[in-house]
Order: sequence, then C-alpha cells, then structure tokens
Amino acid sequence: MTAELVRGQNHPLSQVRLEIRVSAGTPIVAAAALSDENGRIHGVEWVAHPGAPTQPGLEVSRQAAADHRLAVDLDAVPEAVHRVSVLLALPSGGPGPVRFGAVAAPFVAVTGLDGAEVASYTITGLDAESAVVALELYRRQGAWKVRAIGQGYAGGLAELLTDQGLPQAQQLARSINDAVAQGLARSVQAPPPRTADGDRSRQAAAPALGPDQGGTAPQPGTAPQPGPVPAMSPYGGQTSGGQGQPPEYPGAGSDPSAVTQPSAPTAGGPIDYSHPRRRNAAPPPPPPTAPPAAPGQPAQPVAGDATGWSMEERLYNQVWGMFEDLARTTAAYRSAVDFAESRMDKELEQVLSDPRSRIGGQGDAAREAARARHAQLVDQAREALDRDLAQLKAEADVVEPALPPAYARWDSPVWHGYRVPMEIPMALRLGDLHLPEADRIRIPMLVRLPLERGLWIDSGRTESSEGLFTDSHALGRLAMETAVAHAARLLAAYPAGEFTVHVIDPAGSGAQPLAPLVQTGVLAAPPALGAAGVTDVLTRLTQRVDLVQMAVRGGAADSLPPGFDTSQQLLIVNDFPHGFDDRAVNQLRYLADEGPAFGVHLMMVADREESSGYGPLLDPLWRSLLRLTPVPDDHLADPWVGHAWTYEPSLVPPGSQVLQQVLTQVAAARTKYS
Repeated sequence: MTAELVRGQNHPLSQVRLEIRVSAGTPIVAAAALSDENGRIHGVEWVAHPGAPTQPGLEVSRQAAADHRLAVDLDAVPEAVHRVSVLLALPSGGPGPVRFGAVAAPFVAVTGLDGAEVASYTITGLDAESAVVALELYRRQGAWKVRAIGQGYAGGLAELLTDQGLPQAQQLARSINDAVAQGLARSVQAPPPRTADGDRSRQAAAPALGPDQGGTAPQPGTAPQPGPVPAMSPYGGQTSGGQGQPPEYPGAGSDPSAVTQPSAPTAGGPIDYSHPRRRNAAPPPPPPTAPPAAPGQPAQPVAGDATGWSMEERLYNQVWGMFEDLARTTAAYRSAVDFAESRMDKELEQVLSDPRSRIGGQGDAAREAARARHAQLVDQAREALDRDLAQLKAEADVVEPALPPAYARWDSPVWHGYRVPMEIPMALRLGDLHLPEADRIRIPMLVRLPLERGLWIDSGRTESSEGLFTDSHALGRLAMETAVAHAARLLAAYPAGEFTVHVIDPAGSGAQPLAPLVQTGVLAAPPALGAAGVTDVLTRLTQRVDLVQMAVRGGAADSLPPGFDTSQQLLIVNDFPHGFDDRAVNQLRYLADEGPAFGVHLMMVADREESSGYGPLLDPLWRSLLRLTPVPDDHLADPWVGHAWTYEPSLVPPGSQVLQQVLTQVAAARTKYS
C-alpha cells in the first residue's frame, strides 16, 4: 500500500535498493546529497549531480529533464552517512521558468526495483523558490525511513547547498549549472496531453476512502504503450506498476540516464526522447490552459490543474489538493493565534509578577503594549489566511462547474445532460466539507469507488439539529431522504446492471422518502417489511457473501453458478433495530465486516440510542460504518491537523425533478441491459 506523504510526514522503508521517480511539468535538475546525522554535507564528493552523476550508493540523471529516475542503494552509502536528500532545481540562465510557483507541483515517488511504489509526495506551496529539498531518506536506530521535506529556496542551488553546510556551495552550484547548460538541448519535455483516458477498469476490492479517511489512493489504469506504468496520484492515491517487465536498476547493466537520452528519429513523426522501456513513468502534468502568472502574483485557477491520466482524475486530485490546502492554511492561522495568545499571557504574567508595575501608569502601558502586539500578530495571521482563502475560493468557483456528475452537487447543470456511464468513476460525492474560518468555501467530500466501508446516516438528535425539528419523525424522514439521495448517486455512477439496491423497511416508515426508488423500478425488489422480510433479505445476502468469499479464497472466482448476479449490492436498512432479532443483528454485523470486500455494502439509517439495549455488542458495527448526518454537523475529525470538519449532506433541491429524471434513465438502461 502506497503512503501518500504530506510535508514532515515519514514512512518506514523495507528495502535498501530503491528508485526515486520525479515528475514535473518542465525540465528540472535532479540531484542527491549525502549528509551526516546533523544534516551537513562534508564535501562536493557527497553530492551526485549531472556533472558527477554517480556517488557511493547514488546515481542520478546527467541532464535536466521533465521526468527523472534516481537509483539509491542504501547499503552502499558510507557509514558516516545518515541522510540522503533528493534535491530539485530549475535550470538557471535558460528560457524556462525561474520559479516553481509558475509550474505544476513536482511529484516524487519512492519505489522498489519491481516498480511497486512505497511512498509518494507532491511538493505544493512553492512560489518564488527555484530549488527545493524534496524528500530525504534517513537512518534511525539502524533502520531507514523516508520523510517529505518540501523546503524551498529562492536563491537556487547555491542557497540550498549553503544551508546544507557545504563550504563549496557556490562553486558546486556553478558546476551543476554549467553541466546542465551543456545538455539542456537534450532535455525531455513534458509529455503531451493524452487524447484518450485509456482503460480505467478497477478491481472490485479497490480502496474506497475519501477526505474523511486517511486514505489510500487512486489507481489509474494502464497506459496505451507497453512498459511499466507506475500510476501516481498525489492526493489520496494508491499506485501500482503496470504490466510489462519491471524497470532495470541502474548499475545492473542499464544506463542510469537512459530516460533522458534522445532516441533515433523516426520518419514521418515527432522524435520520441523517452526510453522505450521507461515511457509513461508518471501521469502527465495538466495541459497549460492558462497563461503563467506574473512574478509575485497568484496563479489564475484552472479546472483540472493537477496530475492525472484523464480530466476526471485530475479533478479528483485537484479537489484533494484544495482539501489539504484549506487544512494547512487554517492550521497555520490557528497556530499563529495560539502563539499570539500564549505570548500575551506570558507578557502579562511578567508584568503582574513585578509588584512595582501592578498599579500606576507603567503597568497599564505594559498591558496595553502586550495587547497591541497580540492584535498585530493576529491581524497578520488573518491577513495571510484571507489571502489564501481568496485564492482557494477562486479555485473552488472554477472547479465546481467543471465536475462530472459523480462529483457534482445535485443542483449542478451537468445532471441535465446525464447519461448512464460505461465505466465506474474514480469516486463519488457524499456531501461538502468546510471549516469555521472559511465558511464560504465548500470542499467536495469524495469517497473512492467501490465503497470500502458502509455508510451510517445518523437519524438521532445532535447539537446541530437541536431546535430544527419539533419531533424525531421529521429528522428520521430527512435521514431517509439523505439515504435515498446517496443511493441514487451510486446507481447513477455505475454502468447498467452493475449495481443493485435492496431495502429493509420493517415498519414501512420510509415509504414516502423511498418513493423515487420504488416508482422508477430501480430496486431489486419491493422494500422488505416485517421480521420475515428482514430475515429473508439478510439470509440471501449473507449466503451471497459466503459463496463469493469461498470462491475467491479457493481460487475459483470464475466458477460461480450460472446466472449469478455479480453486480455490487447495496442494502439500505431503515428504522433499525425494529424487526431485528438476535440472529438478524449478527447477520447485519457480518455484512458490515465482510460484505464490502465481496461486493455487498451497507447503508444504515438509524438512531444509535434506539439500539442501546444491545449494550457494547453493536459498538463494532457503528465503528465500521462511516457516519454521516442529514443536517450539517462538525463530527468528522481530521487526525492530520486536528480539525473538526463540518459535513453537509448532498441533498436534492426542493421541487427539483433531477432525481426522478436520473433514476428513470437508470431504470431504462437496466431494462435494455437485461
């Protein structure tokens, strides 16, 4: 499983022979530096760069390129080395960009020799910097780890190497620039945008995590050309190597800089400068759809401004980037405010500790000065926050109208042109997320498909719902309407015949909210009523999970009975635990635990308090489900920075017929498919 790192995060390494892959939207210089336990580079012989591409345990490219592959053998580095830093820089003196803020965010991945990705990091937040320490491999208690750094330098390589403690930093920077200038004409440019999305089929048990979960990552399909295809996605993406032979390890009979050497021209077409066995090493950067920003000015937002094989994947990664940017800038603001308050408290405490300053004009002046410094710090932090929020708001305003149906709100015009898809999208929108400091910015909450865990629509009262509803029935009805909206999204996201919905409504209390599903005929059968209906549906689905589980684990997945429905199954349960006996409760727990891996998903509409009679027996059930609410509620915790995100459900606007129209198309496509 790939670790998608953020700045400062580390991840253990289980291998010592590694390949570090770099993807950027323009030719850049890649180097690697060895340093001691204090992060100090002892001499120029500890730096592998285009002018000296091999050092003990290191091999780098011999020239600037849009894509790099660096070879690292941690067993071959000297004993005095405790860190291996990956350095990236823009070539100086050429016609290209002079700051990272004007190009796509560089993407760095650490892979094994088989191409399997271990960790990846997208270097965001760069502006005037022209050189950056991307990541470092460091030794800790005899084991190696990788840490995302992302430290940029506006002064270029010279400033970077000086900060690393290298005495000959200026001379080495000039030497690197001279070596790059000699080979700059042979640099590998960014690959052109693909004209087709390629094969996007996915395994049924692929991860399904969204911004609310500490996610694994997207797995784009294979590229149209042969060779290893390590599909990388910087925001929440799982990656894997493509089909074909694994890449050779530089130094084992292959040319370590072959990726940057020009190949022979072919008649009748453009020259391909990439190595024939190392093409498509990373998703192409976004196509340039907007002019570069002027120095010192923020870049104009563009929809799809992220890496990815298709517009859908680029939008998914861009939404993830917006989520991380909002989390990061809000965390910085809160940290600055906390610092200002602690500093003011400390200064006031010092004033009060001196009896001479407790009374009189001297004490009052000191207190006013402390409060003034506090206000100044808070104002500076707020100014920086407002600047970042303005940029994010502009980006959100551009991205939202460009989202496809699976990512869009129900009030988006894109639904009016909806057609049943031919393949499953990467993710699905379950609502919006926002923070108190940025109430006007809504980040789409996208979860990967197929779902990895069930959903729980909480129909119980929360602090946010107090005063909004006079009785619990109105809140329960809204919860059921929310469940129907989510189920309709799932039905609309899957190709015809690949998603089936079952409903358990023991008391019939959800008849009115369920009317769109029932009237359009998209349900597998009418909602199950009473205890007998509960038993029948649960028995059939548990038997289905048992059968598929045995077939998969026995290596006979293609030996299922003829006519077996292989589509994904969704079970909506309303009014739990009404109509459930002990056996039915155990079957429900079994479906929640084992079902997602074998194509059976659960959507509970329930008030946890109503099942309190079962005691701790149902605690694992509630923990296994992703809790959503029918009203805005700040219950989604972000362990990365400690934020409590406010979740807003994605509901159909009152009076809109979009839900009915979409479900009618789904039902018609299912009839034609059958």
